[in-house]
Amino acid sequence: MRRRRFLERYNGYKLEWLNDSLFFIVLIAAVFVLFRFVIGLSVIGGDSMSPHLTDGEVVVYSRLDRHYKPGDVISMRVPSGEFYVKRVIAVGGDVVDLRSGSVYVNDELLSDSWGVGDTKEEYGAVIYPYTVREGNVFVLGDNRVVSMDSRTFGEVNLRQIKGKIMLQIGRWYIRRVFAAS
Repeated sequence: MRRRRFLERYNGYKLEWLNDSLFFIVLIAAVFVLFRFVIGLSVIGGDSMSPHLTDGEVVVYSRLDRHYKPGDVISMRVPSGEFYVKRVIAVGGDVVDLRSGSVYVNDELLSDSWGVGDTKEEYGAVIYPYTVREGNVFVLGDNRVVSMDSRTFGEVNLRQIKGKIMLQIGRWYIRRVFAAS
């Protein structure tokens, strides 16, 4: 009789352990699917997006929205293998030109409230005026003086883009990132 109660109690522990194990396996699978197919994290490295995003901040991006427009902040992988966070300035078919430290898209002055500093032409990948090819975007950092962006490495293919930034996580806050209209 005493042994039977011990076995019943042991079976209860075993069942509880199996339920807990199943819960954790499902939880791990759900987290994997969430971060593999729905969202991702990037860490801001450097001052190229300051003052809006600063060095060391973490941003959350959505992998679901694959339609990018000027003003969107994106996380992308450049050919060197590094991950950058930049702002889309122009999309396929747009013509980008740099004149006297200002950016022109389709012969209209880009009146962006997020750009800081003069946008100087970098020598190398792009000859202006530059027409962005379909399936690509042209990106710039918000801090135009120190940013390594499409002026240096050229346009970015949509396959290189990891996602659109949704949330900014600073040391003491979490805030939504909005594209300028």
